[in-house]
Amino acid sequence: MRPPFPLITARQSFGFGALALCAGFSAQAQAAGFFEDTTAKIESRTVYFNRDFRDGHTANDQGASKREESAQGFILNLQSGYTEGTVGFGLDALGMVGFALDSSPDRSNSGLLPSSGENPRGSKDQYAKMGLTAKVRVSDTVLKYGALLPDLPLLKYNDGRLLPTMFNGAMLTSKEVKDLTFMAARLDKYTARDSTDSQDIRVHCKNKRYACNVTADHFDMYGFDYKINDRLTAQYHYAELEDIYRQHFVGLLANQPLGDGVLKADLRVLKSADSGDAKAGSIDNRALSGMLSYGISGHTFSAGWQRMNGDNSMPYLDGSNPYLVNYVQVNDFAAAQERSWQLRYDYDFKAIGINGLSFLTRYVNGDHIKVPGSDQEGKEWERDSELKYVIQTGMFKDVSLRLRNATYRTNYEKFARDVDETRLIVSYNFSVL
Repeated sequence: MRPPFPLITARQSFGFGALALCAGFSAQAQAAGFFEDTTAKIESRTVYFNRDFRDGHTANDQGASKREESAQGFILNLQSGYTEGTVGFGLDALGMVGFALDSSPDRSNSGLLPSSGENPRGSKDQYAKMGLTAKVRVSDTVLKYGALLPDLPLLKYNDGRLLPTMFNGAMLTSKEVKDLTFMAARLDKYTARDSTDSQDIRVHCKNKRYACNVTADHFDMYGFDYKINDRLTAQYHYAELEDIYRQHFVGLLANQPLGDGVLKADLRVLKSADSGDAKAGSIDNRALSGMLSYGISGHTFSAGWQRMNGDNSMPYLDGSNPYLVNYVQVNDFAAAQERSWQLRYDYDFKAIGINGLSFLTRYVNGDHIKVPGSDQEGKEWERDSELKYVIQTGMFKDVSLRLRNATYRTNYEKFARDVDETRLIVSYNFSVL
């Protein structure tokens, strides 16, 4: 009588065992790259922010006369390796938490902390946000989906306060061709720097240039960066915020040894127009900006020039930084028809034997601004300075101390306010894996 199931011989049993053992070794090998290449870093960031409005307005008209808060933040950035094989899989995670150190309702809304939503309006004592990112790698091409911190010409995430802005979507980066980097992305949500809530993606509404409640279903972009040689890189990027605006970017980065120093040039051209249903209204902007700098013996001398042409200011996504050479600490100098210039000086004290200490100062002046509903020519200027020191030895080695100060003045008070601003930032990065 034949048994209901076939008998397994000793030889067959050994074969199945060997197969199972090989499968186990294969799984371990697959996981080896995933775990062995995993890194986890935590940044501790303490920020004091003081923005003093010098226009004489009070809370009854344009808002509080001062925004002053301090907070403590921690940012965990965990990046896995990839499983081995032709197709590698991985998983990244971003975790952020912020705590109020000093705040009050009459000094809140600094951008460090989210609003409490209570009356009088103050800030929350703490907040947290988290994002996961799945990733796939094939050869030199990587596809990511989930929480992203894009650092691209047409989308640079904002990291100017306690915690950075997070965007959500898919991004593909490919370096299959030598010296050529290609990227493509579709994003649909973002979490603001001082928020825990994911929001629909939208155009930035700085100084009432565009309506703050205009959102889009998605934001698409693609681009190419080509390294022509060691001294010259060319860029082209395109982006479109559905039914709001589309944007072209062409850039050129160059460097050339000159005497004992190096001469660098950074040229950026952006053309923006309304798209589809034009939910934010007509958009017409052509932005040209460029920076020329010369570095020698620790000194860097720079001169920048920027011009807006067209009927509107340059649009960019809320939660991002515009890719303009005159985008500085307080202002972007991107108002309609604005012309601006910049002078900047940097010094690295390493040149005289003081490692870790650096200094910068700059002045930006803008005029010819088209002020909505007025024949007045808008004018503005900003002066910034920054002193930074990274501790080199001892218990506090690698702790970074940064003092930033800015003065901003304008003559079109209906849309902007005079500002004196001070920021003190203490940060420390350490690895946990």
